Amino acid sequence: MDDAYTWGQIAAANSISDVYAMGGKPIIALNVVGFPLKKAPLSVLKSILNGGLDKIKESGAILAGGHSVQDDEPKYGLVVYGEVNVNKKWLTRGALEGDLLILTKPLGVGVITTAIKADMIEKEESMHEAVRSMSKLNDLPMRLTPELWSAVHACTDVTGFGLAGHALDMLTGSDLDIEIYGDSLPIIVGAQDLADSGLMPEGAYRNRIAYQELVTKYMDMLYDAQTSGGLLMAVSPEYAGDLMDFCRCNGFPHTSIIGKFKNIAENVNKLRII
Repeated sequence: MDDAYTWGQIAAANSISDVYAMGGKPIIALNVVGFPLKKAPLSVLKSILNGGLDKIKESGAILAGGHSVQDDEPKYGLVVYGEVNVNKKWLTRGALEGDLLILTKPLGVGVITTAIKADMIEKEESMHEAVRSMSKLNDLPMRLTPELWSAVHACTDVTGFGLAGHALDMLTGSDLDIEIYGDSLPIIVGAQDLADSGLMPEGAYRNRIAYQELVTKYMDMLYDAQTSGGLLMAVSPEYAGDLMDFCRCNGFPHTSIIGKFKNIAENVNKLRII
């Protein structure tokens, strides 16, 4: 993002998401900053930090200081401490056969930000939707009813490894595959057209090389590297519809059921695209 304040918001939301992905509550945040003092004015750094601070406040956490260094490029993130009931925390692993896979934010962020850098955005709606998605806190765990909370058997957030990488991580150590409903993937408006024209981020190519042998059909959005992507949850089928509706009514309108956990068909965990 060219706007420093927005950049700070997105970086903070991305950092805090790791706590939410375990069903946790953010408590304390520490700034981690690299900044080129000889290349940019301190007013830019102030805007970045203000953006981050506003997201920290929105999460209910407290900013307790941090560290900064001189760097050639601006870098900003957070160390975040949170708390969760040790007997109720969400882990990446733990999905059960028959669980449905729910994604709470649309894919395509990597494609859109690549287009922004290349000055190839034709639809402003695409850019605004990407910014809204990236800066949105994944704070659903703070609002779920106990019944819906318990229906989540595993959870992670979708970031740099793309949907394919994070979904496959949920299968580690299990005897399950994930059947992905290709037509049900939520995608930011305009992102698929840009991807079809070949405008993919570098991270997407790395992800494809890493995971394509474990995916039965090529879909570019499976590999798109996300920043501050949505929560990816394995949910009991009995409650999946209610959880999806809850998410859509609480600030995540693109929430979709995108797949199902099934018994493994081969001796290797895979994403089976249908």
